[in-house]
Amino acid sequence: MKVEHQIRAFEQILASYDGLLPLHRFLVSYFKRNKKMGSSDRRWANRYIYSFFRLGKAIDNENTLNRLAVADFICSTTSSLVIEAYLPQFMEQVNLPVNAKIILVKDLYPGFKTSDVFSYDPSLLSDGIDKDAFYESFFTQPDLFIRVQKNHSLKLLTTLKEHGVAAHDISETTFAMPNGTKLETIFPQQKYYQVQDLSSQKTGNYFQPQQYDYWWDCCAASGGKSLLLHELEPSIQLLVSDVRENSLHNLDERFQLAGLKKYQKKVLDLLLNNEQELHHYAFDGIILDAPCSGSGTWGRTPETLRYFDVKKIGYFQKLQKSIAVNVLEYLKPGKPLIYITCSVFKKENEDVITYLQQEHQLKLESMEVIKGYKDKADTMFVARLLKI
Repeated sequence: MKVEHQIRAFEQILASYDGLLPLHRFLVSYFKRNKKMGSSDRRWANRYIYSFFRLGKAIDNENTLNRLAVADFICSTTSSLVIEAYLPQFMEQVNLPVNAKIILVKDLYPGFKTSDVFSYDPSLLSDGIDKDAFYESFFTQPDLFIRVQKNHSLKLLTTLKEHGVAAHDISETTFAMPNGTKLETIFPQQKYYQVQDLSSQKTGNYFQPQQYDYWWDCCAASGGKSLLLHELEPSIQLLVSDVRENSLHNLDERFQLAGLKKYQKKVLDLLLNNEQELHHYAFDGIILDAPCSGSGTWGRTPETLRYFDVKKIGYFQKLQKSIAVNVLEYLKPGKPLIYITCSVFKKENEDVITYLQQEHQLKLESMEVIKGYKDKADTMFVARLLKI
């Protein structure tokens, strides 16, 4: 039977995966090693394994195939052979909203709780997070978002729709579309848009750069926040740094495509003393997109729901505090530190802000948990603090 073939492929992947690599990277390697799997086999295996991990640790006492059927039913809008084999009574309900499907599953499995999907103490979450909505969000794949130049927005949206992409505009400069959309085949030149999550775009509301300011994006990665900053104020001077040289190579490519040519870059480990590199620098603003658990992005990497060690939260908090203190030395008095994480944990968010206020005399202007779980986006935290 074909369903047995699909199940065998799923079980082999599940048995091979240990959580050390991100799941998408593991699957690329796995499919290369198992070239006999056709495109249909890969597509179904990909769907099943991602659905399965979206269940987190809910109904963990049930057997694996029952859990897979429940997960695939809740997460999908089309039926599957696994649903037909293990939940035939729900085949006609697969198009229902997620919350309605959860009610059906609870009737069948009274022990099913959405809080077991994100199986960490809810007191660890940042203030203001709607826990039920946050837990349920893991059953839905987040969207792909792009930030577009105003004068090209209509043309880009029209082109996307001509290619059959179910894209919609959130604002004049922000479009959403299904994750996995192959933008590079539609727009060979990434010239008039940037791939950037909706919540990440919203952090720009806290930047407030002034004309001819000198800013430092100190954990720049591939430069998304810097590009947003430059778009808000093209006259700024900009230093970008990261500990990973390969990230800065990606940044160079993005900057070149976006037409951003004037900037400095440095490979810096912000846990070390960088006085020799930075002794003559003084900045009008610093963006610290801090290393973190990434828990606000686990809707894109649901395997982390099972493999993340809660003890790592404390490790990340120490890292964040150390980096923040080290970069503050180069911020002018009265100027802003923009602290950003893609975490939902209070220890990485509000607790770090409290520490900076109490121990390093920073003044908090504003902070926010950007609730991406309401918009099929990442959930992020941002704070704007002034150096006294």
